[in-house]
Amino acid sequence: MKLRKVTAASAAVLALALSATACGGGDKDSDNNGSGGGGKIKIGIKFDQPGLGLKQPDGSFAGFDVDVATYVAKQLGYAPDKIEWVETKSADRENALARGDVKFIAATYSINDERKQKVDFAGPYLLAHQDLLVKADSTISKGTDLNGKNLCSVTGSTSAQNVQKSIAPKANLRENSGYSECIAALQSGAVDAVTTDDSILAGFAAQDKYKGQFKLTGLKLSNENYGIGVKKGDTATVNKINDALKKMVSDGSWQKAVDANFGPANYKNEPAPTIGNIVK
Repeated sequence: MKLRKVTAASAAVLALALSATACGGGDKDSDNNGSGGGGKIKIGIKFDQPGLGLKQPDGSFAGFDVDVATYVAKQLGYAPDKIEWVETKSADRENALARGDVKFIAATYSINDERKQKVDFAGPYLLAHQDLLVKADSTISKGTDLNGKNLCSVTGSTSAQNVQKSIAPKANLRENSGYSECIAALQSGAVDAVTTDDSILAGFAAQDKYKGQFKLTGLKLSNENYGIGVKKGDTATVNKINDALKKMVSDGSWQKAVDANFGPANYKNEPAPTIGNIVK
């Protein structure tokens, strides 16, 4: 009788141990703690920005942000096949980090004071400038020319806010969920210009289907320091990413990624920013 009690108790303990092991094993399939160890990491990028973050017809991803994120992930202990790419649109980046949907975001994420209240940033890893993309025969050559014109940008983008506040308050602003819709509107004549960072605009202008149709005005309407967004308070991950970015610049991988993704568009990039020097 006593032997049966011990056996029953042992069976209960064994069942609990097996249950705990099963739960622990499941966590390895999606590890967003930055520890590597064979797990996976979720990284937020854009899916619709040629040259930066683009989901290709075969399901693969390409662009400068993708290359930077892949390099950083490797330094954190994740091979490319352990990365799960998550689309993060401009308006949802802060929420995606707060919810824990992704470990970090590399998606043309300009650092500004408002965003620094909600997320932490590593970097910056690229200095871009706000510009205008117009049709090749357009007479728009300066920011104030946008007054009374139809202008397109993306919901949640700092570019639209800059135009409304200080550049052309009388511009008729149209906001879409993605830049592809803005470029299509420019091509059809529904809008007169598209505004965002010159790096993004250059990527679209260089696509085969648009070659020769558009031009960049060359205006530096703002400085956009791209940072890698991390959940607020995760200082350890910020430091690890900064170390990875510094290595990427020092070993030449950063410049190779710039040349590979922006070279075809004749984009004249700024030198690599000082990593860890978050702009005030």
